[in-house]
Amino acid sequence: MSAVETAISARKDAGSGALIGYLPVGFPDLPTSIEAAVALVENGVDVLELGVPYSDPVMDGTVIQQATQAALAGGFRLRHAFDAVAAISARVSAPILLMTYWNPIIQFGIDKFADELLAAGGAGLITPDLIPDEGADWLATSDRTGLDRVFLAAPSSTEARLRQAVTLSRGFVYAVSTMGITGARSDVDAAARSLVSRLRDVEATSVCVGLGISTAEQVREVLGYADGAIVGSALVKALADGGVDAVARAAAALADGTRLN
Repeated sequence: MSAVETAISARKDAGSGALIGYLPVGFPDLPTSIEAAVALVENGVDVLELGVPYSDPVMDGTVIQQATQAALAGGFRLRHAFDAVAAISARVSAPILLMTYWNPIIQFGIDKFADELLAAGGAGLITPDLIPDEGADWLATSDRTGLDRVFLAAPSSTEARLRQAVTLSRGFVYAVSTMGITGARSDVDAAARSLVSRLRDVEATSVCVGLGISTAEQVREVLGYADGAIVGSALVKALADGGVDAVARAAAALADGTRLN
């Protein structure tokens, strides 16, 4: 079993569910982004999702776009992602996934990227714009290295696509709760519950819901039917507004939602 799935299963066995926290590497600068990621784990986040800043973040909402653009303007380079993973994994035990668009990996070299991530202590990749049909090279490389591979499932996905995502993902399936871009919303889309149910129908055992979760109440709601809740924009905003202390407080507040009983 993968490190990510092990972490999620441990929370399920404890009668709860996992909290996955997203922050971009290099925002507001590289050292602060490392401290912020460590603070997430120290305040209740079970799995880290570190975003690799990209010049065309088509799936990201305004808060994350602004943060990743600031990271790029501040001199972020792809090498910094491996540096961050190594620094964070040396201090906390939570598994670390990189969330990255596929083009930077192609430019870097798929095998080289995977080997660097593994050497740094990373657990795998979330690839939002790579569908399994076009992922043969990544499937082969992740099989060789043992890295997790998280594919996305959306409310618009056909049953065949859902089954494919379940079969080929390792760690969890990322259930996109809303159609569109990321960003905190006042309500988690009701489509999330239906999507998770459809994924269960095709034998998914590890499903995490993301896009739009911003409160402990929403975390608790999602963990009533999914295995993990993914929070991004709310944490990035906290970091932007108040630094590491604020993102630590935000993580602790969200972690309250994992206490279901």
